[in-house]
Amino acid sequence: MTNKIFNSLEEAESFLKEQFGDGESFDVCVKHMFIKDLPVLCAYISGLVDGSILTTISSNLLPDEDIDIEDEKEYFEAYFNFYGRSEETERKAYLLAILSGQVTFVTKSGFCYVAELRNYPGRTPEEPDNEKVIRGSRDGFTEGIMFNTALVRRRIRNSNLRFELHKVSKDGQTDVAFAYMKGIVNEEMLDKLRQRLSQINHDGLTMADKSLEEWLFKQKFHPVPFVRYTERPDIAAAHILEGHIAIIVDTSPSVILVPITVFHLLQHAEEYRQAPAVGTFIKFMRYFGTVMGLVLLPIWYVFVTQESLLPEGLSFLGSEEKSNVPLLLQIIIADLGIEFLRMAAIHTPTPLSTAMGLVAGVIIGQIAIDVGLFSSEVVLYTAVAAIFLFVVPSYELSISIKLFRFALLLMTGLWGVNGLFIGLFLLFTYLCSLRPMQVPYLWPLVPFFPKAMLRVLIRFPMTDDAPRPFIVASKHRKRS
Repeated sequence: MTNKIFNSLEEAESFLKEQFGDGESFDVCVKHMFIKDLPVLCAYISGLVDGSILTTISSNLLPDEDIDIEDEKEYFEAYFNFYGRSEETERKAYLLAILSGQVTFVTKSGFCYVAELRNYPGRTPEEPDNEKVIRGSRDGFTEGIMFNTALVRRRIRNSNLRFELHKVSKDGQTDVAFAYMKGIVNEEMLDKLRQRLSQINHDGLTMADKSLEEWLFKQKFHPVPFVRYTERPDIAAAHILEGHIAIIVDTSPSVILVPITVFHLLQHAEEYRQAPAVGTFIKFMRYFGTVMGLVLLPIWYVFVTQESLLPEGLSFLGSEEKSNVPLLLQIIIADLGIEFLRMAAIHTPTPLSTAMGLVAGVIIGQIAIDVGLFSSEVVLYTAVAAIFLFVVPSYELSISIKLFRFALLLMTGLWGVNGLFIGLFLLFTYLCSLRPMQVPYLWPLVPFFPKAMLRVLIRFPMTDDAPRPFIVASKHRKRS
């Protein structure tokens, strides 16, 4: 196919006016200029290109006196040898190039060329707030897909690293890239993702990665996350080398990692930035905090309401203060109050957040105890349960655990200790039934893989030869 998509400059200009209107969008720039002595029509979106480079290029394209190239295509290619130049062979692709931030040139005979001068507005790489480490790199993904792929490429200098680009949605035309290692990734999983991506027939993915997740993995009303999000390039690179697939969505600073299990959501980079013994200790603390964040309040409620079950050594757990508000209602109100406080902290400007925390956490909490709305034990154990959930690295998983804890509290309040164990059994059964991307959600606990489970619990030294996870179904499991 040829890159001659118009018959003249006038036809190209009419096409652009038909698409963008005649002067209706101030950021759409359509200019007549010269490549040496060759007249061309230049079109681009002003806010998406590097204006300084474009100006420099234009100033260096002044006519020469001795030009003897007669063929127009050869002439353009000789005098506009910009490193990011390419050709477009369809009008639809030509229009999409303009909308994507590239600079386009149409010669007087209708040949179309595209120059890579994109410069999307965005911030510089900085350490993600929710994935901070004591030791390690301080860079993080940004909202630009080109920048994000470069951050991964910097860490994996291998020609087998692939960034497979797709355009998703009808109107939004969002850039989505699958990042994987050729020869290591499972091709069946990759084909399944490609197929699901091709089936998306929607006008746009305005919520970027979250919208894409719901389309690809059919999450519906499941409260638990089916993917892992990360804003750290080192975590993304480590998963890609293990055989996982990273999904990078333009305009999002988070990268989706698949396939995953619940134990991937409990991993943190800090475990691998410390000595193996320290990393193992951090792992155990995190798992303990996650479990206690789920069951602490229901178990405390059982012990307080059924004193016959309370061992003598734990007699201090009982509530000595009397209140007119039922204990279960106190716990629910206090738990929801902490959730309201969290939501308020997110939406409160930083200079006011400290004052808001003092008012809500100290003044309101103390007054609620003094007037008898809450007992001091309820405030204490509700706060401890909330602190336990702060150790969960995945924000999505921590919210899911809060929902499960609320359900356990209601079942415990209705049926006592029997309700607690029935709730835990139903929760365990539900998690066992989940198989996103045909991967058991509780692997390697269910089904039980002893060696893999040992690696989940213990942070082994890097020199230990660890195979790639079974769930990625890689043909080359050996890494060393």
